[in-house]
Amino acid sequence: MTRLEFPKNFWWGAATSGPQTEGRFHKSHANIFDYDFDKFPEHFWHGIGPDTASNFYNDFKQDIALMKEAGLNSVRTSIQWTRLIDDLETGTVNSDAVRFYNDVIDEFIKNDIRPVLNLHHFDLPVTLLHRYGGWESKHVVDLYVAFAEKCFELFSDRVSDWFTHNEPMVVVEGGYLYQFHYPDIVDGRKAVQVAHNLQLASSKAIAAFRKLNKHPDGKIGIVLNLTPNYPATNSESDQAAAHFADLWQNRLFMDASVNGEFPTELVDILTRDNVIWQTSNDELETIKQNTVDYLGVNFYHPNRAQAPRYSSDSLAVDWLPNKYFEAYDKRGVRMNVDKGWEIYPKALFDIAKNIQENYDNIPWFVSENGMGVSREDRYLSEDGMIHDDYRMTFIKEHLYYLYKAIEEGANCFGYHLWAPIDCFSWRNSYRNRYGLISVNYHTQKKSLKKSAHFFRTLSETSSVEISEFEMKK
Repeated sequence: MTRLEFPKNFWWGAATSGPQTEGRFHKSHANIFDYDFDKFPEHFWHGIGPDTASNFYNDFKQDIALMKEAGLNSVRTSIQWTRLIDDLETGTVNSDAVRFYNDVIDEFIKNDIRPVLNLHHFDLPVTLLHRYGGWESKHVVDLYVAFAEKCFELFSDRVSDWFTHNEPMVVVEGGYLYQFHYPDIVDGRKAVQVAHNLQLASSKAIAAFRKLNKHPDGKIGIVLNLTPNYPATNSESDQAAAHFADLWQNRLFMDASVNGEFPTELVDILTRDNVIWQTSNDELETIKQNTVDYLGVNFYHPNRAQAPRYSSDSLAVDWLPNKYFEAYDKRGVRMNVDKGWEIYPKALFDIAKNIQENYDNIPWFVSENGMGVSREDRYLSEDGMIHDDYRMTFIKEHLYYLYKAIEEGANCFGYHLWAPIDCFSWRNSYRNRYGLISVNYHTQKKSLKKSAHFFRTLSETSSVEISEFEMKK
């Protein structure tokens, strides 16, 4: 066995979100998932929606105590725009929501858990989508910034760590390209504009933070799903496909957030294809001047790309980014069969080296990594605990490659598992379980899994033992 020693001040934590945990209790507004469930419950696994979620609104004290018991020293969650703000146009706040979020923050601090707050986790108020087109609208960008300002004014005295968006590319792809989030639009031109506006919203929120932050150690960043695109072969066409996929899926937000400019090559392609976003010199200057302090990086699985079946200059087709690439399903890979995602921990090393070599080694942490498994009651033993050894193996394998990257100079300061507690997962609802802590969504009974005890030891020692067999994988 080999012991991997991580820095003593490492963030050992977990990530979740407001809309996936709190439930809809006393919310001022519906977000797009609330509305989707109200209108189309058949979209959701077993017809289970976000109404109760994991009852964090009522159970937060008990839930945070369980997180403490699982050894978490930091937790990322989000503030719901639809809960905090009463009047979306004027930005007035809801007093019960202010009370709730203050209590949650104070409870985390009381339990020596660092609260890390994200402002937007896919959960746009649906009224703003129906009234203005949501993130297609620059007005909605400004309403989001007003919401962010209230968060900074209310909570930055105690919260030092902030993030503007979680996985903005998922908003683009889910809502405007591939129909896995409401509004289920397929429109490449709108998708491009939404991507720009999400970046603009992030940059404007960063500018507001720098004026309003009350914490002497306050920092703000963005959480991106930086998933490498590996070409199917070394052929020129497959490598070109993977290169464009990387430009679109990774570098669009990464370059703008860290370096202050969208990738020139991508802008040229979108301009040539006549789908480039509407912007102004002032907006581009705002993006240039308001880059992130640090990054959250979500990683679950690699992407593999190959040349598309048809030429990208085929005629009379609507523009979509996948005209330049197709997904490639490599045979013989290790899989999380329940979720359908490839397990390839070395990609985390490749992500780290990319940040180190191409983005000035900006500080970052693994803000999500995890394994969703269906029917975990299969692994419920006589002692009443779910024995999720597969999750412990998954964590160790990824930590091995993260350790290697840190040893080579990667500026990574933490690892967050998705998720602390099994949570509602959009249209998948509770089909896949990710948590260190299990939840019965009928009774809301919660209990530690075997992985929670493993994670507590990991956090307490800031080290992990890994076998030669595991290292070879």
